[in-house]
Amino acid sequence: MIFSRVKPLDAILATAEKKSLKRTLGWFQLTLFGIGCVIGTGIFVLTAVGAQKAGPGLMLAFAIAGAVCIVAALCYAEIASMIPVAGSAYTYTYATVGEFFAWTVGWALIMEYAIAASAVSVGWSGYFTGTFLNEFFGVHLPTWLSAGPLSLGGVEGGFINLPALVIALLVTWLLVIGTSESAKVNAVLVMIKVVALTGFVAITLTSSQFEPGRFNPFLPAGVFGGFGTGVGAVGAAATMFFAYVGFDAVSTAAEETKNPQRNVPIGLVGSLLFCTVFYILVAAGAIGTVGGNPIMGADGPLVTGSSELAQQCAMAQYADALVCSKEPLAHVLRVLGFSWAGNLIGVAAFLALPSVILVLIFGQTRIFFVMSRDGLLPAGLSKVHPKYRTPHVVTMITGVGVAIAAAFFPVGSLADISNAGTLYAFLMVAVAVIVLRKTDPARARSFRVPAVWLIGGLTILGCVFLFLNLPSAAMLFLPGWSVLGLFVYFFYSRGKSHLGRGIVEVVDEIGGEDTMVPIHPPKD
Repeated sequence: MIFSRVKPLDAILATAEKKSLKRTLGWFQLTLFGIGCVIGTGIFVLTAVGAQKAGPGLMLAFAIAGAVCIVAALCYAEIASMIPVAGSAYTYTYATVGEFFAWTVGWALIMEYAIAASAVSVGWSGYFTGTFLNEFFGVHLPTWLSAGPLSLGGVEGGFINLPALVIALLVTWLLVIGTSESAKVNAVLVMIKVVALTGFVAITLTSSQFEPGRFNPFLPAGVFGGFGTGVGAVGAAATMFFAYVGFDAVSTAAEETKNPQRNVPIGLVGSLLFCTVFYILVAAGAIGTVGGNPIMGADGPLVTGSSELAQQCAMAQYADALVCSKEPLAHVLRVLGFSWAGNLIGVAAFLALPSVILVLIFGQTRIFFVMSRDGLLPAGLSKVHPKYRTPHVVTMITGVGVAIAAAFFPVGSLADISNAGTLYAFLMVAVAVIVLRKTDPARARSFRVPAVWLIGGLTILGCVFLFLNLPSAAMLFLPGWSVLGLFVYFFYSRGKSHLGRGIVEVVDEIGGEDTMVPIHPPKD
């Protein structure tokens, strides 16, 4: 049968057994780690996009997205502590509900990571051109070189976002030659991000230009704008969900955590609560000082990434509008007369966002790599460079795709498409946790989700609800991408699958040794 191919969990765990993990992390270290992983592109870049969808209701949007992430994080914590190997949601699904669903998750993750990397590249480009070139060197990049075409949601006279293209290709090259972030560099970048945002909150909330009246009307598009519209507080939450992605990295540290039953949920929920409150304060500071009301059309807020919105933003009357800025936080401080602080925000984003692009492209290639090693994708994709010992083929393919998308599409549209894949992956993780409780209740779990049917059920419902509140174009992209994936699966992957041929390949790490474990092939 099509759903009969379930990869033996014991074979997958053979990888983890090669490692000896020392439990050293407490709840405080986990919380700080989570904060560092979460804070990034979403708050630095998508604040303008969220305000266009919900106005001051952006604050409520952050709370809604954070709540869905909290229940999903608990599901991630349990399953990551059980299956601490490469592959993330793809591997978890393979070991619980089988190869077919694992393929759909892996295929969605490939899209998610790549599109997310494109979105971050576009966000970085806004700070590069606005702060680094304009403010520091007085260089104004021609419009046709700094934005995509108007027909794709860019700007009038735009053709290609060259900085976004270049940064994506540069990060790809770094990954090919094996350059990675050190723990010390990452710690410095985390500190830069947190200090910059703390300064933003302090300046805006204490500013004499802060006016409570700017929060009225609080919900210009309502709480619920309607399925497929992508507007209202819930529609904005579906977009701002992008600002929370990264928390799952905390769950992967469960095997190195002291007293994981207590410390993992504290680290996960604590970091997400901190970021949610932080995000709400940032949104309050931005809206309370310069306003955040969306630009309205005949049927409500104009669609982000649309040519209509781009045309309105080009008008002089919207020159200072938050919803039109490509570097919203720096823009707010400059409007308030704190150009020096705005420039520091721009520098923080300029320095920190490339590391996010690196992690996202690495994550995408890792999923690609694992699927290739499982036989579901051509073996050539998992080829390792003889000198750099990196999967250079799949890294270059990914990098080119990321660069092309970043060159021509706006950040809001890319984030929405990425969120569609993320929400599906989170949903399947919740399903996997529930299934494993039923099929393998005796297996050791260093962390157990409390009330798993409730938490897992809320995760599934929350992910479906946010997905249905994405713009219709983003919702349709995932099934379209999935249809393409099904063609690949049935015409290539299913016949080439190692599991289908009766072989389980256990991989320790890139360039490491493989253990070929023969099994009885499932009867189809």
